[in-house]
Amino acid sequence: MTFRTTFNIKPSETKITYSDSVMFLGSCFASYMGERMKLHKMPAIINPAGTIYNPESVLTTISNIISGKQAVADRLHNFNGTWISFDHHTGFSSDDPGKLLDKINECNEKALTFLKKASLLFITFGTARVYRLKETGATVSNCHKLPATCFYTELLSVESIADTWKQALDTLSAFNPGLKTVFTISPVRHWKDGAHQNQLSKSVLFLAIDRLLKHSTNPAYFPAYEIQMDDLRDYRFYAGDMLHPSEQAVDYIWEKFSETYFDKATAELQTQVRKITRATAHRTVAGREAENRIFALKILEQIKDITTKTSLIDLSSETDYFTALYNGTDPFPMRNGCRSA
Repeated sequence: MTFRTTFNIKPSETKITYSDSVMFLGSCFASYMGERMKLHKMPAIINPAGTIYNPESVLTTISNIISGKQAVADRLHNFNGTWISFDHHTGFSSDDPGKLLDKINECNEKALTFLKKASLLFITFGTARVYRLKETGATVSNCHKLPATCFYTELLSVESIADTWKQALDTLSAFNPGLKTVFTISPVRHWKDGAHQNQLSKSVLFLAIDRLLKHSTNPAYFPAYEIQMDDLRDYRFYAGDMLHPSEQAVDYIWEKFSETYFDKATAELQTQVRKITRATAHRTVAGREAENRIFALKILEQIKDITTKTSLIDLSSETDYFTALYNGTDPFPMRNGCRSA
């Protein structure tokens, strides 16, 4: 008997290989999948403006990247002595406005260079509800813990999202004709809006994306939300806050993602790479230098095998790590008398 409502996902005709650069923008799902690509040493950039949740803020991020314009001081705001950018996540804040501008511009420049050659762009919308700064009416990517009285909220309409993003898809196509856009909806629930409002918000996103899938650039859709809500319909697949997917759930969604976007050769190469990166967590044991050398040599041979096949995978840090271990240098520094894993 089957006690779950599983469903098949059609494999994508567009495949991701180690020669493809992939950008992830948006809500938490973007980070979940992007980080796993990085663990497998695949070329990926995740949220150069930090985690962002609504369609307008994702669009602002793309516009800031593609324009190539330098961020200037009048785009910053000072709150209680800290400089912030409402176009960015809370990680973009500083007591020095110059340092903050440098960080923003460095991230934008790297993202611009990356997006010019990227093969795929994954866009994850988390909510259709936006917060606007009362002072200017501008949508903020993050409220930076300012008082709620500084903002008013609005639920975007299906039409406004679809119309602005149709233009965005045209712009992206002109900027990089080889770029394939894939939309997803985050399975994370925005509970502070309330159960009903969260459902309304997600519904708006579904309807807007459905319209965008008819765009002439042929964007695609990956059902991350449906996997979590319909396939993994059990609270054991949620983190402690009962809102975010658990690590096990993210691993399962990654498995579905891999089946959709990776061919057999890439999947096999990923498995080999992941074994090597995981091996860096291997605990060395004092007094067993001979065993450590054998282990290190084994991994170094695996690295050589991969780098002989392809020059696309950077395993230099792992090579340095296991070379040091082979030469008798403990890669783990002593901390409080204990070895750190």
